Amino acid sequence: MAFINKRKMCKFCEEKDIKIDYKEYNNLKKFLNSQGKIIPRRVTGLCTKHQKRLVRAVKRARNIALLPYSYNLEN
Repeated sequence: MAFINKRKMCKFCEEKDIKIDYKEYNNLKKFLNSQGKIIPRRVTGLCTKHQKRLVRAVKRARNIALLPYSYNLEN
């Protein structure tokens, strides 16, 4: 029995009207896990170009305090 691996398609390549911008931190939160780490490309299904832009946008948003570097795990 063979498993057929369905390839994930990049969300930003499919929908051209969605832009990666550091000021839209609500969209960037979707690509962070519960600890505040950036989810890797193999999990999100993004292409290399958009993953690099996403990482750059998240780092910029963290730098100007729109996103936290880490979340409090004590709660």
